[in-house]
Amino acid sequence: MYNKGTQWVYMIMKGFRELERIVKGFANHRRIEILMLLKKEPELSVDEIAGQLKINFKTASEHVRRLAIAGLVLKRSEGNHVRHKLSVRAESILKFLRILE
Repeated sequence: MYNKGTQWVYMIMKGFRELERIVKGFANHRRIEILMLLKKEPELSVDEIAGQLKINFKTASEHVRRLAIAGLVLKRSEGNHVRHKLSVRAESILKFLRILE
């Protein structure tokens, strides 16, 4: 049985793990490029992302998948296509990255 102190430590550790998941989500130059592209041009498909960044479709797809897992990219179905746009969290991440430049 947990006491209040143990519960507090568990909640903090869970928060750290969540932060780690988010940071790993954008800790790649291609994923940062994708975030910046979606900021400029929201609602792109993976095929459009791959074409604009001149990267392989499978590579783009994997990067978009990781961004979605981190909660940085939102997906919307449109017929046979899936459209992608930035989440509010991703907007904050891009502001943070500009500070680091």
